[in-house]
This record gives sequence, structure tokens and C-alpha cells, in this order.
Amino acid sequence: MSFGETPITLVGNLTDDPELKFTDGGAALAKFTIAVTPRTFDRTANAWKDGTTAFYRCAAWRQLAEHIADSLNKGSRVVANGRMRQHDWTTDQNEKRSMLAVEIDDIGASVRFTTVTINAKRTNGSGPAGGDPWNTAGNSGATAGGDAEPPF
Repeated sequence: MSFGETPITLVGNLTDDPELKFTDGGAALAKFTIAVTPRTFDRTANAWKDGTTAFYRCAAWRQLAEHIADSLNKGSRVVANGRMRQHDWTTDQNEKRSMLAVEIDDIGASVRFTTVTINAKRTNGSGPAGGDPWNTAGNSGATAGGDAEPPF
């Protein structure tokens, strides 16, 4: 993580199936939204109360993107780590737009309310996910090897 980036951990549910796309350069990109609803215990009502749901637009790149598309679907409860990023673009009408979104570095199914089965994928690398698990070079959608697809 670079200086000045805002790390974030989200615990919530996918609002829809992840959308998997491939850039012109061949990089996989998964786009999805995570809904996060805080809960507090109301002692006077002796019940849990839901707060206001926040919706976080997320993107993941390359092998992580493909694994997300293969593993998660609408309603999946997840724990996701990433970085808040600002994305700027110009519309076809030449209007400048901007939005905050989360670039996902790692994500997994939450086992708080369910069980999961792990199927390790072996690729051409040495580890279950292939290659050096600590090598994150080139995973940023911001630099995406010149791919024109916006990350969010």
C-alpha cells in the first residue's frame, strides 16, 4: 500500500452477482457492490436494530477478479480488504464526473453465519493461488498495464 491511500475493511453482502469483464489488454476485472448494514442493540426494545445501509462499489483485478466471479454470488456474506480510490472520468457529453470506490486487495466468505468449502486452485506458480503470494506488483487498476477500462 502506498502512502496516502485509505485502507478499508468491509463486512457485508454482495448486492448482485459480480460482473466479470476483460479489458482490451486481457486483464480480468470484477465489479460488484457490497452492502454494509450496522446493527446496534436497543436495550429499551430488547432487540437488534439495523442502521442505515451503505453501498460500496468495488473492483478487483486479474486472478482475484476471476476467483471472485467463480466463487461469490448475490447475497454472499464477505469480508473484504482494500483501498478507497477516487475515480475521475469525462462523460460523452464532456461532463466531468468523480466517485469513490474500493479497489479490493483480498476478499473471503464470512463464516460467521454459514460454512464454506475451500477448493485451492493451483496454477503455474508455487502457491495455491499461483506465483509469489506477496507479489502484488501490477495489481492496481490505476496502472493496469495501460488498459483503458475504468476500474469502477
